[in-house]
Amino acid sequence: MGALFANGRIIDCIFLLIVAEVTILILIRKKTGRGLRPVDLILSLLAGVALLFALRAALLGLAWPIVASFLFLSLLAHLTDLSRRW
Repeated sequence: MGALFANGRIIDCIFLLIVAEVTILILIRKKTGRGLRPVDLILSLLAGVALLFALRAALLGLAWPIVASFLFLSLLAHLTDLSRRW
């Protein structure tokens, strides 16, 4: 289990779960017409995904500009999501 964290593979697993979640929610939306629109759903989750990738980059010891880029992407996604909801 420790190896999953040491090499960042745990983040890959979580990302795959998020992709599965988005896929299922979009299929439910297509079938029932209920739920978030796909663009809203993706924007909502994009901030979290960018944070996950920042964590993965940090776990792998990548350069700080890469980690900062993912954090900035997360901020942009979050602000975009907030502005659309406001």
